[in-house]
Amino acid sequence: MNLRQFQSITKQAFRCYTTRARVLAPAIELSQIQRQNLRYCALILPVGCAATASQFSTTAALDMSSGGDYKNATSIYEFTVKDTHGNDVSLDKYKGKVLLVVNIASKCGLTKNNYKKLTDLKEKYGERGLVILNFPCNQFNSQMPEADGEAMVCHLRDSKADIGELFAKIDVNGDNADPLYKYLKSKQTGTLGSGIKWNFTKFLINKEGIPVNRYAPTTDPMDISKDIEALL
Repeated sequence: MNLRQFQSITKQAFRCYTTRARVLAPAIELSQIQRQNLRYCALILPVGCAATASQFSTTAALDMSSGGDYKNATSIYEFTVKDTHGNDVSLDKYKGKVLLVVNIASKCGLTKNNYKKLTDLKEKYGERGLVILNFPCNQFNSQMPEADGEAMVCHLRDSKADIGELFAKIDVNGDNADPLYKYLKSKQTGTLGSGIKWNFTKFLINKEGIPVNRYAPTTDPMDISKDIEALL
């Protein structure tokens, strides 16, 4: 394909996008990011200008946003995350389990105690149905510098932190926050707003996948024992 042909196709695709956006506007309110993503989709996909709005899925348009439609989620089972090796993990695999979701860090003043106590929680309640989901996060003073994969696995092994399931590093605050964390924060807000304040914030999830409590970074994991037992 030469440059002139590419420019022609691009212009045609953009006209299709502009027409569709005008038709869709009364039906849904698109954010600036969603409009931008819709434009990108129109530019790279082979679409025909004769297509009507009925052929364009409103759901698909909403799914183009980076955070997805997390506000409409009814449980964490609707989310898919990456494990530390980059594999997709659907959280519905944990149905029927009590979950503790934690954003972990390796260089924090809270690390040593939390690693030990989370290990204790797993040993005490793991066979009864508790699963700890650990999400490394480097947003707080860059205190999680380890890379995903073997480096992260080795770090936890060397720290004697047998703390449960290990996932890929994510953001927990800001526009790029993982959709799961956007959902958790919307369901369990903190005392000073919904934002995650520091490493080792903890969310307790019941067997139906609903967040039922949130604990501050300074909360000792073993102090959550009674709440966990009530859900098991």
